[in-house]
This record gives sequence, structure tokens and C-alpha cells, in this order.
Amino acid sequence: MFRRDLSLDSWFFSFLASLSRGLLAFAALAKNQTSEGFAPVTIETSGHTYEYVATALDWWHADRYCEQHFAQLLFEPQDSEQDSFSKLLQSHHIRGSVWLKERDGVLHKPKRRRGHTVPVLVFRDKTDTKYVKVLSDFPALPAVTACAHLQWDTRTQEIATIFSYAVPAFINEFQLRGFVDEEGFVRFALIVHGHHSPYLPVFRADGQWHHFCVTWQQENGTWAIYADGKRRASASGLCAPGPSAPQAIYGQGTFIIGQDQDSLGGTFKAKESFSGNITDLHIWQKVLSMEQIEKVRSCWVIEQDRVFGWSLNTLELESTVQTVSTQLLCPGPVEECRALEVGSSGFSYASCLQTLPFICHYRRDAFWQLKRAQLESSHSLVGRVNTLAARTVIPDSVFTSDVQDMNLSMALSALDVLATVLREGEMSVLQPSDLLAVLQLLKQVSDMEVQEGDELEMLEELAQYYMEVTESILEEQNIGTWSSVSQVIRGPMAVVELCDRMVSLLVPLLTAERTKITIQHGNIGMEVRQLELSGQELSGEAYVVQTPEKGRQDFIEVPAEEMQRLKTRGLRRVTVKNLWFGYGALQRCLSGSAVSWDVVVASDRGHKYVSTTVGTAVISSTLLGDYQEISTSVRYRLQHRAQDLPDTLVWPICAFWNFSLSPDAGGMWSTAGCSVLTSLRDSTACFCNHTTNFAILLQVYEMQTTTKEEFTLQTLTFIGCGVSFCALIVTFILFLVVRVPKSERTTVHKNLIFALAAGEALLMFSELAKSNKVLCFMVTAFLHLFFMAAFSWMLVEGLLLWSKVVAVNMSEDRRMKFYYVTGWGLPVLIVGVTLASSFNKYVAQNHCWLNAQSNIIWAFVGPVLFILAVNTFVLLRVVMVTVASARRRSKMLTPSSSLESQIGVQIWATAKPILVLLPVLGLTWVCGILVHLSIIWAYVFIVLNSLQGLYIFLVYAIYNSEVRNAIQRMKDKKKALSFTNCSRPINYLSSPRNTISWETGKLSPAAESALPGPVQRDPPVKNITNRGNFGAKIPMGISSIMSPERPVCNVCYSSTFTLPQGTAVVWDAP
Repeated sequence: MFRRDLSLDSWFFSFLASLSRGLLAFAALAKNQTSEGFAPVTIETSGHTYEYVATALDWWHADRYCEQHFAQLLFEPQDSEQDSFSKLLQSHHIRGSVWLKERDGVLHKPKRRRGHTVPVLVFRDKTDTKYVKVLSDFPALPAVTACAHLQWDTRTQEIATIFSYAVPAFINEFQLRGFVDEEGFVRFALIVHGHHSPYLPVFRADGQWHHFCVTWQQENGTWAIYADGKRRASASGLCAPGPSAPQAIYGQGTFIIGQDQDSLGGTFKAKESFSGNITDLHIWQKVLSMEQIEKVRSCWVIEQDRVFGWSLNTLELESTVQTVSTQLLCPGPVEECRALEVGSSGFSYASCLQTLPFICHYRRDAFWQLKRAQLESSHSLVGRVNTLAARTVIPDSVFTSDVQDMNLSMALSALDVLATVLREGEMSVLQPSDLLAVLQLLKQVSDMEVQEGDELEMLEELAQYYMEVTESILEEQNIGTWSSVSQVIRGPMAVVELCDRMVSLLVPLLTAERTKITIQHGNIGMEVRQLELSGQELSGEAYVVQTPEKGRQDFIEVPAEEMQRLKTRGLRRVTVKNLWFGYGALQRCLSGSAVSWDVVVASDRGHKYVSTTVGTAVISSTLLGDYQEISTSVRYRLQHRAQDLPDTLVWPICAFWNFSLSPDAGGMWSTAGCSVLTSLRDSTACFCNHTTNFAILLQVYEMQTTTKEEFTLQTLTFIGCGVSFCALIVTFILFLVVRVPKSERTTVHKNLIFALAAGEALLMFSELAKSNKVLCFMVTAFLHLFFMAAFSWMLVEGLLLWSKVVAVNMSEDRRMKFYYVTGWGLPVLIVGVTLASSFNKYVAQNHCWLNAQSNIIWAFVGPVLFILAVNTFVLLRVVMVTVASARRRSKMLTPSSSLESQIGVQIWATAKPILVLLPVLGLTWVCGILVHLSIIWAYVFIVLNSLQGLYIFLVYAIYNSEVRNAIQRMKDKKKALSFTNCSRPINYLSSPRNTISWETGKLSPAAESALPGPVQRDPPVKNITNRGNFGAKIPMGISSIMSPERPVCNVCYSSTFTLPQGTAVVWDAP
């Protein structure tokens, strides 16, 4: 870029001269502070202090004045306060309009009107030689938007071509023309594919800068023309007539500024050339919305789908075309600002560039703290800095300092001197007034705007000095000073906010060759980088900082999936700003700051809460796209500061500083959207769904148990769960193998045993899954499911018991369906809803179980408490029925028994159901409520519940009559089978003694005839086996078979056969 001297007789100089005069007057007005106006008027109320500044400034400089004086521009009073506040101002002889800051619009309004310095193309006269060619390859354009700033030459009324785009198929492929009509309006016409729109008025030919945009899209040939933020003309049909579909604007054409092409890239005519000034031309391959056009008008650059951006490096200038630099005062998104009409108790809107008096608002305690610091000041630092600089770098009073529009060289020399004074270290501790003066200077530097002619290489040196000064004031010896002015500056995070503004000043240093700038000075680091999103493979971008501890790193990154999401939104590149503040005075001051309700843990986890401290560095990340912040998720890992606190438990929490919470205090810590990924002894990794300033808060708890007691409890838990698991497995196998008669009770027992065994097995090995995030999540979900199922089946046990005590009119089949829905359906529903509603907060930080920091734990504790309450009621009812029955039976059987005997019977009647039902109803878990009272209850709770499975094994397996009878039947059957298997086949037909029929037990006819006389038949032997024929017992007649006259081995050949009539025949072979 270069500047050229233009002759004063040219009308172009009249434009530029008037513009320069306006800029100088604007700057002079900003610098002409209260020294030339009236002294501020101070108004005090019970809780606030107001300072009325009579010197008129525009809205942006008024807001900046209050901020640099550690105050805020007056907010719009509430409706109920308008009259009283207006009367208060009138009582101090304040009249007229004063600027206001809107409560709802404070986040949307820019702090001041943007000064935008750009190169201007000067087309002095209408000629056939002057032209500028755009050196860009244009793709096919199914839609297009072109925007620029324009000054129109009012001396001629001939048609002028602002730009023309030609391709071999159509010379007039895309073109914008205009002329000045008789009424003094500039009329524009758009040409596409050779089709011409009508000339329509868009702005006045007043010699001022005007902003325009033209849009066109292939569909229906819709087009529009905008001027100064308003749509002036629009229609459709700007395309070839006929049934064929409209064509896109062809690509690979020639774009010429200032001339009409009668041939491709040439054959210009003087009468159709442009005369005037043009700058800031941008072209997009889409139709911008009204909101986007307003942003472009406000000098914001929209990168998405942009095919040409204004730069002299992409232009080919004909030798006689001149360029100059000028500064455009771009309007903000809101051009009108709110004002209070003192006297009428009403509000009005005025141009934000209009100059009005204003009121700065202080909290009363902050104002007097500021006054006190100023009165106690010795001005030692201020004096040394100003003496070394040989000029006033820092004013003697923060109340009389000016709002200086610093340039780059002024800011660099001021920080150089200040850093030198602080580096010498003669002042070990800063005074409150010195700290405020330094902060005031840092605010002025961070508010500086880089001009087009500035040497950008100086910005990096400026950032080095800025970080050196910031590190000096954040040294630990200044903690007391920070505390003494905490009300004034609203917390030390104000320094982080200032550094974030400083990082933004480094953005102009980024180029295609240098995409990253990293600066670190001691305990502070900053980085700014530009990321291209056009690549095929996108990876996560991390900012890594080497901590003072050797070999340890902090980092923050934008995940690759977030980069891909930004790419799908159409962004071609983004700018990333990162800051890092190592542990020091900043964290010590922030440790005493307030925390939001979501940081304070409701449950104390059995330990006494002590404090919450900032235990890591503070790290931040901000993404910019089209010069606007973009919200993305981030991951970060920070190293813990060593915590040498005996008998304490340190719990890490991922948090961020929320400036919008408690703005009077400067913000507070919050955990919204943040969660712990992994936590190790010396570091913690976090995930947050937004970008801002992050840290790890360490919540300190006083341990209620010693390390030895914790180890003992863990050991008892593991041993008890192991024993319980084995006992439950044995019990479950017994229920399956011994063929206990099927019933509702045994079915419920088996489901309870299975759920409890699965839960305890997972619990024993859950610690092994902590290192794997996915595995830990799955273990937690299944632990939740199986323990929830175990308690649901305990509830079913209670309901089943109730059905036995109280008549329930429901069939057995319907009851079992209801039991299965309760036992398994209810847990699946609870776990499913919990996962769906709180997926990211489901798992605890340091172990595989539900997150106790949030309300997730109530997805288990709530149902368990309900089940225990129901089962307690059931147990009481059962005990009452049992005691009443025992009393009646005792009176009937032993009416004359003693009182002591009756009491003993009733005590046993009470104790027996309690002992039998406690394990299956889960009432031993009630002891968990008493754990926090004493370590003894912790031992009792762990012993009772970890051995619940063993208790079930003893009561429902070993001492269960059904199980014992089934085992006895198995023994008898096995004995009978072994007795039967000893028999060997004999040829009974060849022996005359084989005289009994196998089927009937009678003698065959042949045998009967062969006998010499009547046969003496033995009486039939009764079958004394149990019902169901599970096994045969030895018949009564076996004693006669085992007589001494027969060989002993004959016993093994005897067999017993059960007949349909229930009799048995004993057959013994010789």
C-alpha cells in the first residue's frame, strides 16, 4: 500500500479533506475531557454513587470513560425508580439528556463505533484507460452477493459502470451500473446474462460514503439492491425467459472494477466508465441475509462462502489508478442509543455518534474504597514512571485521567517504561493506588486500535511487555493489595479479560505463512492461531503449555469433531485465542471468590466440607469466525498444585468463570456444561460444551475416618462381598439342582439371588474399570441396574409376604406377571430414564458408581428409601400377626403356663420373623442412614450388607425345610439307583424257580403245575417310597432276604419293583 499526493483543485481532495477534518474533530472531542468541561458532580444514595460528567461524548467514548474509571455507564432505571431518580438528578441541577446503557442490549452493542482503515481506489475522471482487474478465479455462481463502500462523482450524470464480469458466452454476464437522476439520486441497475433490471434510486448523490449490496440467485432470477442497510429494490425474473431453467453465472470469467467490458477483459468506453472512489468490495457465492448485510456494513468480514475479499494484493491496477488510505467509521449493529430525558422522566433514542453528557455508576463501597486508595497514595510508582518517560504516562489521579486514544508507538513506549520500573524491584509491594493506575493503563492499551500504517511487528513486542507487567502485578506479594481494592476492580479476573483483549490485537499478525503466534513470559502465556477448515482431514487443535514443574504440561484443545462441525457450517477458517495463567496471586484471590450453587456439593460423601480452592492454572480458549465468537466444546487437562493437607480428601471439580453471574462482584465459578473425564492424583481432564476461562476447583473435605480405617472398611467390603457372592451362587445352584417344588416364593427367591449376586460381582471388580472411561460407564450402568433390580425383588418379597398375611384377590399367574414387571421392568425404566436425561453427568469422578455431586444419585437412593419404607411396614404387620397367633396358640395348648413362659413364646414369635425376613427385605440397609454418626455404624453397615448373601444362604438354603427335604429325596434316589444298578440279568426261563411273572407277580401256569403241592405265597410288600417316586427305600421284607442261610452276595441281586397298586415285589436271585 502506498499514498499519493493529489492536487488540491481536485474534487477528490474535498472528499478526503472533509473526511479527515471529521476524524480529527472526533478524536479531539474524545481527548477534550473534563479538563475543558465542568467538574463531575457526585451524587450519593444509600447503596450507590453516581458521577455526572457534563463533558459531552459519544456513547462509545462515554462507556469507555466510565470503564476506565472503574465504574459503569448508567443502566436504564427500573420503571418504579424512574420518577425518583429523575427528581434526584434535578435536585443537583442536572437537566437535559444523558446517555444510558440498556440492560437487555448490553451484550449486543459494540463498545464504540469501529474505525475501519482501508485502501481506496480513486477513479478521478471518466476515461477509457483506468481500470482495476480482480485476480481471483470465480467459480460458477448459482447465487451471488457483492458489497462495497462507494463515493459517487456528482459532476456527471452519465451512466457509470461500477463493475463488470464477463465470460466468453456473455460479455455482460454480471454487471452493476448507475447514474445520477435529475432529483439528485443515484440509480442502480443490475445486469445478469445480458438481462437488464430497471434503474431504481438507492441513495442521494451527496458526495458522502455509502454502503451498497446487490444480490441475485438462480432460482426465479430473484435480485435485490441494498443501500446503507436498507433494501431499496427487489424483484424476480432477472433471467432468460422461456421454459428452460435459469442458468447460474458462469465461472472462470474476468472481473473488472470501473469499466464496462465490450470484449473479454477490454474494449472500454470513457462514457461508460466509473468516476468516484470505491473500497471494501467483497463477493460471496450466496445471497446474504438482511442481518448479514448489516454486519458487512458494520465492517465485519463474513468468511463463509466468500470468493473475493478486499485486498490490494489481489488486484491488478492500471498505472494511472491511484490509491489512498482512509478510515471509515462503520456503524454498529445498533445505530441509536438510549438516553434518559431528565425532567420528563422519559426515555429517548439518539444517534450513538451524538455527543451527550453521561453518568457513571459506582457501588457505594467500591467508590469509597477507590477514594481511600487515592487519598493514601504516595504516587511513588506513578512518579517514577512519569519521570523515566519524561512525560505523563500515568496520571496522578484515576479520577481525572483522560480517555486516551493510544496509538501503537505510544502504547509500546508506555509499557516499556512501566515494565522497566516494575522489573527493577525497588517496590516489593504495590500500593492500592499504584495497582489501580497500572490497571487503568492496561485498559487503555487493550482498547487501542491498530491503524493501517502501523508497523505490525511492534505488536508482538507490545504483547511481551503487556504480559511482563501483568505478571508483575500478579505476584504473590501483592495478594493483600488485590484484596484491598477487590470492590473496585470486581475481582482479579478483570486482568484475564484485559489480556483477552490484548490477544485480539495480535490477530493482524497472522498470515498464510505464519498461522500461529505464541508468547509466554514466566507464569503467563498467550497464543493466537488461524485454522484453515478446507482440508480433508481435520484434527483437534491443542494449546500446550509447559508448567514450571519439570516435565508437566497443561493443555486445552478443540476436538476434531468440533472442527468438522464448523466446516459443515460453511466456515473456511477460524481464529483461536488461548490464555494461560500459572498458579499465583490470581488463583489465591479467586479461591476466596464466590461459587455458584452448582459447584457446592449437596452430599458431603461422609466427610466434613472444609473449603473450595483453585488448585490449577487458569486456561482459556475463544474461537472467532467472521470476527464473532463461536461457541464450541473443548477438552482440557490441568496439573494440580500439591495439596499437603493431612487427613483430608481433595475432590476435583471442572469449573469456569462466569462473568454474567453476580456482575457486581465480577462473576463467580460455575460448572454448567462441564464434567470430569479422568482424574489422577496430580491432574484432571475435563470436558466443557462451551469456550471461556477454565480451572480445576479442589474441594477439600476433612476425613471422618483415618487411612487405616478406610483400608479396613475396604478390606471388609471385598471379603464380605466375595463370601456373599459365593454363598449366593451356591444357593442359586441348590434351587436349580435339588428340584425344590416350584412356587411363587422360590421363583422370587431365585430372581433376588441372581440380581444380588450379579451386583456384588460387579462391585468387587469395579475399581479395575476406573482407568477406562467407556468400561467404567458400562460397569456403572449395570451396577445401577442390578442393585436396583435386587431392591425391586426385595420389594416383591415384601409384596408376596403381604399377600400371605392379607388376602389378595389376584390369580397366581397375574401376580407373577406383576412381580416380573416390578422386579425387572422398573429397574430398566429407572436406569433408562436416568441415562437419557443425564448421560454426561452419570458417572462419578473417582470410581465407577453414580455421580454423587449431582442429583443422579437420587435415581438409586430415592427408590431404595421407598422400598425400605414399604418393607418395614410389611415386616411390622407380619410381626403383629405372628405375635397374635403365638399368643392364641399358647393359651389353647398350655392355658396354665407361667407368665415367664408366655413372654418367652412371644419374644421368640417376634424375633423369628425378623431374623428370617431381614435379608430378603433388605432392611439391613437402613443402617446406612446412621453411618455419618460414628465409624462403628460404618462397620455394622458393611458387615450386615456385604454378608447379606451368606445370610440368605444360611436361612433359605441350609435351614430351609423344602431344600433339606429335596436333598434328602436326592440321597434316597441315589441310594436306590445304586441298589438297582447292582442287579445282573439271569435266565429265568431255564430255571424252574423262575415262577413269578414280571408283569403280574403271579406264578406261571407251568410252574404251578410243576409244583408238588400248594404254594405258600408271601404277602405283598407295601411300597413305602415318598410320593413322586424320587427314590425307593428298602422294603420291610428285606430282613427275610438277608437271612444267614442265604449267601451274603445274594443281597446285591435283590430288586424292588413298584407296581401300579403301590405294592412291591422282592426278587432275589440265587
